[in-house]
Amino acid sequence: MKNSRLEFTAANRGAAARLIDLALQEDLAGVGDLTCNSLIGEADRAEVLVVAREAGIIAGLTIGELVFAKIDPLVGWVPEISDGTLVEPGQIVARAAGPLRGILIGERTTLNFVGHLSGVASLTQEFVKATSGTAATILDTRKTLPGWRSLAKYAVRAGGGTNHRMGLFDGVLVKDNHIASWSRQVGNSRLAAAVRQARSESPPGVSVEFEVDTLEQFRDVLEGRPDIVLLDNMPTDQLREAVRLRNETAPHVLLEASGGITLQTIRAIAETGVERISIGALTHSVRCFDLGFDFHHIG
Repeated sequence: MKNSRLEFTAANRGAAARLIDLALQEDLAGVGDLTCNSLIGEADRAEVLVVAREAGIIAGLTIGELVFAKIDPLVGWVPEISDGTLVEPGQIVARAAGPLRGILIGERTTLNFVGHLSGVASLTQEFVKATSGTAATILDTRKTLPGWRSLAKYAVRAGGGTNHRMGLFDGVLVKDNHIASWSRQVGNSRLAAAVRQARSESPPGVSVEFEVDTLEQFRDVLEGRPDIVLLDNMPTDQLREAVRLRNETAPHVLLEASGGITLQTIRAIAETGVERISIGALTHSVRCFDLGFDFHHIG
């Protein structure tokens, strides 16, 4: 089923183009492919099938088109499925046909991109499935490789997850180091006061989120009525108590659990009643999805 929230945007294309330029510079260094130049004729043609070697969610297929457009526009790239599709081992994901040199030069770069992003999407889907039937939404974080954030967050959406803020520019997230610095500056340790100041100094409509790691801090920050409270590394009994306190005093405030969450622990966390669960591992500890280029026709 196609993910209706999924769109490979102009920002995604721009990020991909910049990364593709870097990738091809690493591979070719202005010299070219010495192996292809020595063994593959300029007139040689082929068709290859991009095949899934395992089950999972595919993401980033548009990047194949962008890679081959840079290498040789005569190579045609045709996705067989849409991003966000669950595939099984042996399923054909895309086809590439045209000059053999171009196909071989672009093979590893294409697989690096699509494999990484499909790994992000597949891991995200595992967490989404693990919380099925609860009110919890799975979110990513800013723990992404530099330059890859737009694409990584796209892959999270492909896996059924939701994006947290894109960067420091589009949301307020007050953490312990911010509070420590602010407290020394103003001589006030009340988190509720920090919430009110953060909101008054932020552009209208910007979400204000505060991180806490104790229930004492939580009670304090709740008085300031932030939009979201991030409950950092809290055990499930404390998460349940935080949900109870929020429901009694500030039901409009969203609660987000974060910190060391795994596939083994996420179900119990989701069942506490928090609305949001953010997981850095979706983008910083992902395994590359296994894809292969299989020759379908040569000549």
